Amino acid sequence: MKIRDMVFVALFAGIMAALGFVPPIFLSFTPVPVTLQTLGVMLSGSLLGARLGGLSQLVFLLLVAAGAPILSGGRGGFSVFVGPSAGFLAGYIIAAFFIGWLLTKVKAISFTKVLLVNIIGGIVLLYCFGISIQALVMKISVLQAAKLSLIYIPGDLLKAIIASILTIAVRKRLPRRLLPYSFEK
Repeated sequence: MKIRDMVFVALFAGIMAALGFVPPIFLSFTPVPVTLQTLGVMLSGSLLGARLGGLSQLVFLLLVAAGAPILSGGRGGFSVFVGPSAGFLAGYIIAAFFIGWLLTKVKAISFTKVLLVNIIGGIVLLYCFGISIQALVMKISVLQAAKLSLIYIPGDLLKAIIASILTIAVRKRLPRRLLPYSFEK
């Protein structure tokens, strides 16, 4: 791995940690808080590509597991991986990887295509992991967990829009040699 790649991985693990300093919004009917960290997942996949995006999330989660209080609300330690949000956390790696992989397959990148990829990877795929594990941990049906998660969709759509705008803007302004991967085929 090149030093540049390691810097990008560390940078996005740091961005995830910085997004964790924004206080979470706890809702009375679900134990999974509303956070900005899914924005970081979408950005890491969109800007770093599959391998580096997924790796940045792995590094972030290893720091969390080691006890660093960098999840939103100052949470950290291994206990978060056995709670109701464990599936969402595990899904960070897969979602970032999938977003990056899918964007490398898309020809003629546009805002709409980046947005669609962020919605599929950063919301739909992430919810598949998060809702199923949440249902298991909370001992409720998957349908009940899915209903509880409906409240997150408007905010996650807004995060997908922001991630897509930032992705297009950064890709236009950074020289190609500084980017981990290129959209163009």
